[in-house]
Amino acid sequence: MIDDTQRLALETIEMNKQALIFTPSRASAEKTAEDIAKLTKFSLPELEQEILKAATTPTRQCRRLSHCLTKGIAFHHAGLLEAQKQLIEQEFRKGTIKIICCTPTLSAGLSMPAFRVIIKSLKRFSGSWGMDWIPVLEYMQMAGRAGRPEYEAFGEAITIAKDKPEQEEIYERYVCGVPEDIYSKLAVEPVLRTYLLSLIASGIIRNQKGMTDFFTKTFWAHQFKDLPKLESILAKMLTLLESWKFIEKNSTHNNLFISASNLGKPNEEKIQATQLGKRVSELYLDPLTARALLDRLQNLNHTKTSFSLLQMVSHTLEMRPLLTVKVKEQDKIQEELVKRYDLLLQEEPSAFDPEYDDFINSIKTALFFEGWIDEKDEDYLLETFDIRPGEIKVKLDRADWLLYAAEELAKIHAWHEHTKEIAKLRIRIKHGAKEELLPLLKLKGIGRVRGRRLFAHGLKDLGDIKKADLTSLSQILGKAVAEDIKKQLGEEIIEVPKGTRKGQLSMEKF
Repeated sequence: MIDDTQRLALETIEMNKQALIFTPSRASAEKTAEDIAKLTKFSLPELEQEILKAATTPTRQCRRLSHCLTKGIAFHHAGLLEAQKQLIEQEFRKGTIKIICCTPTLSAGLSMPAFRVIIKSLKRFSGSWGMDWIPVLEYMQMAGRAGRPEYEAFGEAITIAKDKPEQEEIYERYVCGVPEDIYSKLAVEPVLRTYLLSLIASGIIRNQKGMTDFFTKTFWAHQFKDLPKLESILAKMLTLLESWKFIEKNSTHNNLFISASNLGKPNEEKIQATQLGKRVSELYLDPLTARALLDRLQNLNHTKTSFSLLQMVSHTLEMRPLLTVKVKEQDKIQEELVKRYDLLLQEEPSAFDPEYDDFINSIKTALFFEGWIDEKDEDYLLETFDIRPGEIKVKLDRADWLLYAAEELAKIHAWHEHTKEIAKLRIRIKHGAKEELLPLLKLKGIGRVRGRRLFAHGLKDLGDIKKADLTSLSQILGKAVAEDIKKQLGEEIIEVPKGTRKGQLSMEKF
């Protein structure tokens, strides 16, 4: 027996129209797409192959997606690779794909030829509060994807209710509802900290009066209305930035000479960014994160490992959302934490501390990164950490940025050993490789797969590769790659006639 979502999807296809089905989670999007795909009669094998090619190594998720696409159905969420998302959107615009089951990430900024938008649920999990209604603005974003003027004369937005009372609640709350007010992002402390330091570092704000004048003209001040309270918040931020050594205050009057025009006037303190503060601003870091990185780097020594740095960058605001520790995983993560406790660069907060959940989630996130640089494949990471290929790419990019920032901060303090360790870890993050492959990763075109193949055959550094002849390298990597490597090493390519053994390394030695 088909449910309402499936019935509406099939009805849309019979009308020769297309639909977006919004679901509350990624797992729900995938399951909904698979259930609908089983009911259609399409056959698109060429699309199946194209989506698999988008991934270097197709994962279980890739294969699930490819099976759906052969039936003209797709799922779409942040866990997909960017190339996969683009292909799905492209084929939907062409009309090849009829139904996309997606999360609300597809609701903003895209114009798609969807006659119908079907919303499976208007509730989302909201932590300790359980399931809660989404904002009216989010509903309007999703409903607004239906009947775009460049594609349709009109469209239909359909929300599925469980029963009559919920139907009435949805009608009152959303169909007749008023969108929420829009609030300035400056009201959020991390944003305010970051912009205040940026304005000081760029010279736009030079003193406290200039700071007050600037912010009183913002949308935030217009909404806030309480100017004395606003000035108090800004003063607190200045004090924090000064205590973190990112800014400094200097009197504009010379203590040894005060002109007659300045007599009786209070000294106006000049505010300017320190060298450290300017670099933090250039790195687009939240100053709180920058201070935390510096404090933790001070605890870094030769007894620490890559896990220490991985947990350091995982426990930042910029890395959120972190991988969440599920109830069934708690004992396992605690066990892993105990094993690595001495590697932490920070103290473990109390279990009653509001920050504890973020801390324990940072341990899981760091374990995922550790799995990646230990050469675990994407299927293993999906199965073990519930992280999809698209999410892996985002997390790796963010980790590289944060490690680069840490490296730059370490340079300012002349922590040379720290910069070496961070630089090595950045290469491992980029390639997903163990430290033993670092010498081989210097070669262009060598990643963790080819690097591991060379290492397994006894070629462990550039010296070993220089000693190997072209024929042996070709047997391991293929002729084109082998020739390219020899050219990188400045060696002339000489074809070795068949049967010639002089200077040739036998495969047995590998």
